[in-house]
Amino acid sequence: VQLQASGGGLVQAGGSLRLSCAGSRRTFNMNAMAWFRQAPGKEREFVAAISRNGYNTHYGDSVKGRFTISRENAKVTVALQMNSLKSEDTAVYYCASLYARRPETVQVVPTEYQNWGQGTQVTVSS
Repeated sequence: VQLQASGGGLVQAGGSLRLSCAGSRRTFNMNAMAWFRQAPGKEREFVAAISRNGYNTHYGDSVKGRFTISRENAKVTVALQMNSLKSEDTAVYYCASLYARRPETVQVVPTEYQNWGQGTQVTVSS
């Protein structure tokens, strides 16, 4: 399954960006999705996850209230709306998918995800 992430770029602190990840039309509806990020010299960090049916979401503490994850199954895409960006949000952002038997499953552990996109760079200048 190939995931294609896009939408990264350079933005000033306080600004917004919207990331998008396109999945496989064959499997997307059976996958829970998530975004992770990795800054230089740091471990991969959970950002947000959404269930297969889109009803359940979960966010990392550092992005709660600022980021919103959503999905459009008809368009086989998952998006991450990032508002009030801070310099500490600077990282490479990765989308990931896992096969979910239960439609309400959300998962925060990166090793549970089977498929990963190539990453998109987000740089927030202060």
